[in-house]
Amino acid sequence: MTKFLLAVHVIAAIIAIGPVTVAASMFPAAVRRASASAPEHADAGAWASVGLLHRICRVYAVVGVSVPVFGFATASNMGVLGDPWLIVSIALTAAAAVILAALVLPRQNALIETAGAGAASGAVPSAVERAATAQLAMYTGLFNILWATVTVLMIVRPGSTTGA
Repeated sequence: MTKFLLAVHVIAAIIAIGPVTVAASMFPAAVRRASASAPEHADAGAWASVGLLHRICRVYAVVGVSVPVFGFATASNMGVLGDPWLIVSIALTAAAAVILAALVLPRQNALIETAGAGAASGAVPSAVERAATAQLAMYTGLFNILWATVTVLMIVRPGSTTGA
């Protein structure tokens, strides 16, 4: 049963977290590209891409809840719930979830609303918008670093007897 739970946990992480990290990373640059086009040459496809990236982030964030659920089930079966590497991984996962839910997704939504409305009205992208996309990129980078760290901890597992 442990192998099954571990396989589902890893597959869920790949399928759910991978798309969020990629789409969230692409989002700030996509907003800058979409809002930089001249109003008379407004690219509806560019804004559709921005909307799609945001939707990917939202949907896969919800699907991503399955990752810690199967992770806890796997850890319980393996008897490692109290191991320090797992506790650190849980804390980092929680921090990544908070960053995604409280900082990344709301800022993406705000950029879609403000930058999209500005582009539709023919406004030139502002310094505020550039600063907002830069800040979003920073939060997204932090989210991605946390997940990379969790991944490394899951593979290396300090104290593991697998020799990895």
